Amino acid sequence: MSDEHNDIIAAQHHLATADEYEEISSEEVDRAVEALDRLIAGVQSENIKHYLEEAASNIYYLVYEQEVAETDEEIDQAA
Repeated sequence: MSDEHNDIIAAQHHLATADEYEEISSEEVDRAVEALDRLIAGVQSENIKHYLEEAASNIYYLVYEQEVAETDEEIDQAA
């Protein structure tokens, strides 16, 4: 295996391990999403916007996933 491949595997393992133990505050998530939204507003490329929007969404769900799931459940029950 190449060094680059090993680095990728190590980074993925680190992320998986960090997700298990790292506590992320909603304030930090809010700041990161706001910064990405400002960046998105200044980008012309649709491809770059797509990746930035996906990143913002993934970061948002680090903290707010449970709240979104509960809201979706309430909407389904009301229907």
